[in-house]
Amino acid sequence: MMLLQINNLSKSFGAEPILSNIKLEVKTKEKVAIVGKNGAGKSTLLKIIAGEIPYDSGEIIIPKHVTIGYLAQQTQIQSEKTIWEEMLSVFEPVKKLENELRDLERKMADKNLLENETAYKKLLQEYDKLQLEFQEKGGYRYEADIRSVLHGLKFHQFDYATTRISTLSGGQKTRLALAKLLLTKPDLLILDEPTNHLDLETLSWLEQYLYSYEGAVIIVSHDRYFLDKIVSIVYELSNHKITKYHGNYSRYVVEKQKRLEAELKEYEKQQEFIKRTEEFIQKNIARASTTKRAQSRKKMLEKIVPLEKPIEKEKTAAIAFHAAKKSGNIVLTANDLSVAYNGKTIFQHVNLHVTNGERLAIIGPNGIGKSTLLKAITKQIPYNGTVEHGANVTIGYYDQEQENLTPTKTVLQELWDEFPSMLEKDVRSVLGQFLFSGDDVFKLVSSLSGGEKSRLALAKLMLKEANLLILDEPTNHLDLDSKEMLESALLDYSGTIIFVSHDRFFINRLATKVIELSPNGTTEYLGNYDYYIEKKSLQDSTTETTERKKDEANHDYLQAKEKARLERKLKRQLQEIESQIEQLENEIHALESQLLTPEVYEDYEKALEINGEIEKKKTKLEQLYEKWEQLQES
Repeated sequence: MMLLQINNLSKSFGAEPILSNIKLEVKTKEKVAIVGKNGAGKSTLLKIIAGEIPYDSGEIIIPKHVTIGYLAQQTQIQSEKTIWEEMLSVFEPVKKLENELRDLERKMADKNLLENETAYKKLLQEYDKLQLEFQEKGGYRYEADIRSVLHGLKFHQFDYATTRISTLSGGQKTRLALAKLLLTKPDLLILDEPTNHLDLETLSWLEQYLYSYEGAVIIVSHDRYFLDKIVSIVYELSNHKITKYHGNYSRYVVEKQKRLEAELKEYEKQQEFIKRTEEFIQKNIARASTTKRAQSRKKMLEKIVPLEKPIEKEKTAAIAFHAAKKSGNIVLTANDLSVAYNGKTIFQHVNLHVTNGERLAIIGPNGIGKSTLLKAITKQIPYNGTVEHGANVTIGYYDQEQENLTPTKTVLQELWDEFPSMLEKDVRSVLGQFLFSGDDVFKLVSSLSGGEKSRLALAKLMLKEANLLILDEPTNHLDLDSKEMLESALLDYSGTIIFVSHDRFFINRLATKVIELSPNGTTEYLGNYDYYIEKKSLQDSTTETTERKKDEANHDYLQAKEKARLERKLKRQLQEIESQIEQLENEIHALESQLLTPEVYEDYEKALEINGEIEKKKTKLEQLYEKWEQLQES
């Protein structure tokens, strides 16, 4: 079923076109990625689909019954509620149904109602109907769903019932916004950079969740590994236009190149044909014997619709790293390294042995101390233990916070002050390689975007010509093309690299060794990210089996708990009916005893009256027996 259809949509900001004649469609259960360079209009398109901003022309068709959930970049929940209260607010309709069920149960336990068979049956039917709706809307599992999502997004260290959202960090509030959106389970989920603020373990959980998600998903993300795992359709935004590709991200890259080569070949073929035809016309138009043929060719040429020349590659940063001199074979060693802040140990017992040419990826959950470790081995912060740099080692350090950039300087000054012996034209040339051209070089560093600051920091790093690069999240803020350029440059680099990254595609391509950091040391894996995952899966299989059994047991426990609750309710009703039956039987026995007394059987009218009362009570007794049997079967 079609959930979303966009036809010939266009959007401009002032005189500048952003989107032109966009066509896009999403069907039930489809997982769709929208990719393109920074500034291509990806977030703008998502906002238009979500109804956040208007569009200039075209149409968006969304069936009335389709529900849409949208998560913008850096969305944060602002609330004084606790985590649990905020997540429960998603299920207000289900809670309302639950309250209605409890009300019906109280009515069903009413002794007076038990005497009215018609009303009781009507109540039972209403209860069954509500109970079915409650079950279909996840009434018996919504608390388990909340706990599952909060656990997957790393909130299990908090007390859900007491932790107020206002006390959380910005990144945690963003993750909580994602958790709340996932719990709403809309038909179409729209996510703009959902992987921000997520560590590798949480990313893996989110991948599995979205892959198995029953609804459709539209994702904008720079995480290529994430896109490879989830999506089956890729839309590329480029030069205000959109192009559709079938397959995941890696398939899109291959298909895009094939399509480009085919289009270029078709363009060149047409250009060659036009050139030959024009030459024929020029040579033959004036000759009487061939003028008709030339005129015919001219008419044919006028009917040809010229093909646009395919854009082979959009402009990207030209990055190349070189080491001015070679280091010794032992590049860095760290023994029993530990770091503490304000008396609290961040990590301890860290041992590293790095040799020339290795490319080490340091991974671990957020807050474990990966950036701190990089600062320790570069001797920027105090530490305990030993850190030794090898012979002829020169270090180039890339800081994810860009603290080595001066906000009050211009782009030109920032680079030139670092390398004052360079000529201005050479500095400008390097800045041009990193997409700073014309007046861009006079921009203040403080006014630059995240991507521009990253490119400027990489330009400084390139010119340093160090033989040991220590990189802290170097792909943050870079678009996909720039990431690929950086990867290629680092793969060609002859020196040694130690890096921290959440970009698993980047780790997979670059790493020759993965170091997993924990509070009590490191674990080494000789391979890339896929190798690390394979080994971790083998190690964790026993733990996962145990956890799964716990989850199954918990699920069984919840079901058993609900069953027991219903059984208790039925038993209470049975007991009440049995009590009424006993009372009626006693009353009938008492009346029958009265019939045996002389004062009654000698009084015809009195005997008739008592017999009538006995019959009424026996009829009521039969009804109670029927209800008792129904409840007993239930």
